[in-house]
Amino acid sequence: MSELVKKQVTDAKALMDKAIDHCESELQKIRAGKANPAMLDDIMVDYYGSPTPLSQVGNVNSPDARTLVVQPWEKSLLVPIEKAIKEANLGLNPQNDGVIIRINVPPLTEERRRDLVKKVKAEAETGKIAIRNIRKDANEKIRKLKTEGVSEDEMKTGEGEIQKLTDAYIIKVDHHSEAKEKDVMTV
Repeated sequence: MSELVKKQVTDAKALMDKAIDHCESELQKIRAGKANPAMLDDIMVDYYGSPTPLSQVGNVNSPDARTLVVQPWEKSLLVPIEKAIKEANLGLNPQNDGVIIRINVPPLTEERRRDLVKKVKAEAETGKIAIRNIRKDANEKIRKLKTEGVSEDEMKTGEGEIQKLTDAYIIKVDHHSEAKEKDVMTV
């Protein structure tokens, strides 16, 4: 396989790794009944007029499986953080005691678990689509190498390698998805 084709395969692999990482991070945000600080990753707090990620204005941790604790860097941020958590519409009820914000994570109902499994499947499908798009782009780049003197056989070999990568990464997405579904459905 020529160096040009190898480079396309390597680039595609790097992009697929990023797609897997993104898929994992999206799946991690889906609540599985246990308190996880990652549940609050997308919350933006009004920090002196500018929206700032919660993780940059306070410390979020989980002392046990049912509780999240937010310790703001400044006491004046207690109310804005509490408001941001309520507005995020995560079904969480923050309690402000004047020093920290406690969030009791309620157990999931069967119906909510099924909804979350649908969300997990949707995220997995998004990950698979991203990987297939990377495959398509890589194959197009390999075909364009014909103008640079790459032979038909080398192009076929490169496309075969890209397909092997695609299959392997789709299986990885399926494994992550199955593990998350199992986690969500475990009471």
